[in-house]
Amino acid sequence: MKKAIITIAALSLFLLSACSLEPPQWAKPSNTKHKKEFTIGLSVSTLNNPFFVSLKEGVVKEAKKRGMKVIIVDAQNDSSKQSNDVEDLIQQGVDALLINPTDSSAISTAVESANSLGIPVIALDRSAEHGKVETLVASDNVKGGEMAADYLADQLGKGAKVAELQGVPGASATRERGTGFHHIADKKLDVVTKQAADFDRTKGLTVMENLLQGHPDIKAVFAHNDEMALGALEAINSSGKHILVVGFDGNKDAISSIKNGKLTATVAQQPELIGKLAAEAAEQVLKGEKVKRTISAPLKLQTQK
Repeated sequence: MKKAIITIAALSLFLLSACSLEPPQWAKPSNTKHKKEFTIGLSVSTLNNPFFVSLKEGVVKEAKKRGMKVIIVDAQNDSSKQSNDVEDLIQQGVDALLINPTDSSAISTAVESANSLGIPVIALDRSAEHGKVETLVASDNVKGGEMAADYLADQLGKGAKVAELQGVPGASATRERGTGFHHIADKKLDVVTKQAADFDRTKGLTVMENLLQGHPDIKAVFAHNDEMALGALEAINSSGKHILVVGFDGNKDAISSIKNGKLTATVAQQPELIGKLAAEAAEQVLKGEKVKRTISAPLKLQTQK
């Protein structure tokens, strides 16, 4: 009898131990193919930029159309906050993650966490350096950089001195737009200076003020986004100089400035379309359908003429 009691007690301890090793419900990979309602988490680099507000709206509209719930978090251009935000979304049990990285390298750990739990990741506008991303929904940033350089070369002629305002160091969009720009600019223009202004309008103004002092003879500026371009334009207007400014994104403020004869041009993306395509891709992946590794949204050079 005593032996039987000991055996039962040991078996009970084993079962309790086994239960304690069971992962929490949110951490269990789930089969979503036949699920009727999906919840997707959207992590945006910053909602202080009209471009990403439009991108968010595209996700929300398309998700609503498809009967999906969206939980939105704003990283405020802080890569550490974004990683924590994504971990929080995972713990909330989202079925898929849509991530617009602040820093393509820093977000990799959070992407890998999602991978380990079987949560699909869709990247918007910028990708992650490591971890599995089902698809990147973005414009062709390299092509856009080339378009900007070609336009400036056509307007100013070969060898014209230009400056480059770069985005957040480490962001894939920064690398790609810069790469595309230099494909052409290194042959047709003279890029005398380049400096990061972190995709921020205020920093664009400050950096441009400094560049004007060090390089008073530049004829044009290529900024990796419209916010920096508009900041640079303020600094140029204050200096009284006539310098061409080309941005990238095609946000509402930039388009308005171009129509008013102020900003020279922008490589216009379609952020709302990027959001729409990302939400569409998320549903396809969750239903077990295949998607392309890269989904492109068309670009257009918006000028004053």
